Amino acid sequence: MLNDPEDTDALARCQELTRRQPGRSAHWVNLGTTLRRLHRYEEALAAYIQAAARGEASPSFLYNVGLLHQDRGDYDSARRVLADALQKAPEDFEIRRQYAQCCYESLHIEAATEALAGWRQLEGITGEQLASLALLLLNLGEAQAATDAAARAAADPAPSALTLLRLAQVQERSNRVAEARDTLRRLGDLPGAAALGEDLRLLEAQITLRERRHEQAIGQFQALVAGCTEPDRRHLYLFPLAKALDAVRRHAEAWQCLADAHQAQLLHLARTNPESAGMREPPLLITRHGCDSADIARWDETGAPPAGESPVFIVAFPRSGTTLLEQMLDAHPALVTMDEQPFLQQAIDRITDLGIDYPAALAALTGEQLAGIREHYWSLTRRKVRLAPGQRLIDKNPLNLLRLPAIRRLFPHARILLAIRHPCDVVLSCYMQHFRSPEFALLCRDLPTLARGYRRCFDFWYAQASLLQPAVREIRYESLVGDFPAQASDIMAFLGLDLDPAQLEPAAHALARGFISTPSYAQVIEPVHRRAVGRWSPYLAYFSEALGPLQPYLDRWGYRAEPGSEEQVG
Repeated sequence: MLNDPEDTDALARCQELTRRQPGRSAHWVNLGTTLRRLHRYEEALAAYIQAAARGEASPSFLYNVGLLHQDRGDYDSARRVLADALQKAPEDFEIRRQYAQCCYESLHIEAATEALAGWRQLEGITGEQLASLALLLLNLGEAQAATDAAARAAADPAPSALTLLRLAQVQERSNRVAEARDTLRRLGDLPGAAALGEDLRLLEAQITLRERRHEQAIGQFQALVAGCTEPDRRHLYLFPLAKALDAVRRHAEAWQCLADAHQAQLLHLARTNPESAGMREPPLLITRHGCDSADIARWDETGAPPAGESPVFIVAFPRSGTTLLEQMLDAHPALVTMDEQPFLQQAIDRITDLGIDYPAALAALTGEQLAGIREHYWSLTRRKVRLAPGQRLIDKNPLNLLRLPAIRRLFPHARILLAIRHPCDVVLSCYMQHFRSPEFALLCRDLPTLARGYRRCFDFWYAQASLLQPAVREIRYESLVGDFPAQASDIMAFLGLDLDPAQLEPAAHALARGFISTPSYAQVIEPVHRRAVGRWSPYLAYFSEALGPLQPYLDRWGYRAEPGSEEQVG
């Protein structure tokens, strides 16, 4: 910070050197790095531009420019600069890791995964780097690779404070909460712990919340909010604070906290994704284009795989109980999940790359083209899971709700499970959640916007389902948690399989798996319960503008918008 005498002196020296010898790029590099350390990011960028104009283009320079763009929240620029640095220094692990981190932050998940694929062959990786790598791999859904990296980091006989922090974050995210707490205790004894600042305090608060010590967690999150000097970062603390307040029934405070969280997240989007932040309401463009009945009549299903060789698709509006459903299915030896992946959307991208109008002209796809797109889909899934003979894939991505035309064209015999939950509970749960996707974060900015988006999604689904007639079973969350054994048995019968006893303990199965990629990772390791049914009722006063858009689906499914009436009546 500027009030650090050493940094102030360093800045003065760097400025004097650039004045005396303006033609030397090294002086401008040093000035930019010093300004970055002082959080004077735009001035730092100007200094780096001066260095580049004087011919500076080394990997280390590009690396530092990439870090500056990260600090500025411009992850796309950081990704491009770090890609150039990595091309010049492919063996530099830190450049590779930071590049992958930027890919992750800017939602280029496949590029991040590919960048880290060969990490085991790189030499000289430190314990700190391994621990940070483990957390990044976990966030990318590479659970086994993350486990390997974490094990190597944990083998360090003298781990640093940062190494232990990252390992504790991995443990918490893998539902090993007691281990994470123990790691934090070890961390507290190290001299470098104090320098970890907000990252350490945030993890402490998250673990306290996981331990259900809600009042203590509230105090910890409130302290983080009060001490946050960057308004757009406050959403990182406000969302979990709202959950803690909700848990102790301080509903009015929780609601205000959520309003503040979304406002802070909008500031963050304005900084990191200005194009999306400028939208008044997400367009949900995919819902504007449906199938044509005359085109559907010409679809040729020759060569399509039978149901037993097709994925089982779980679709829904997010926060409808799909993770519970997924874990119940994955406990069956004949079914294997890969967590949420965008592979169906990538199949759609392949279709449009062929010049075919999706979804209005899918009859134009030849048998050879369909086979190629299916094989590409399967090649992507093989990066995540390996299916033994006779096993079926579970493709659980809730918003594949909007990709029914692709499902029916590629896998016309696939079984589809549509998860349904009281619409008010769904939109409240989404509003309370911190989503990384800019479009979905904007959709969740307030209840009326969420409710309109919810209705558009289901209007699209039912319009397409009436044309496409998929093999679909609707599953009510309230019924599933109300009589789990009977519902599970009926679902398995729909899939043509017998219920396995292990499926009646989805929490134990989820805990054994460790990493769960969805926001429900902390809830799904609990035994099946009904506590989330009717969670919206204390917030009824805030639903006045949202009920209108939701009413058609309250009526369709037989739900009522009254406190205590969360059960469907039909």
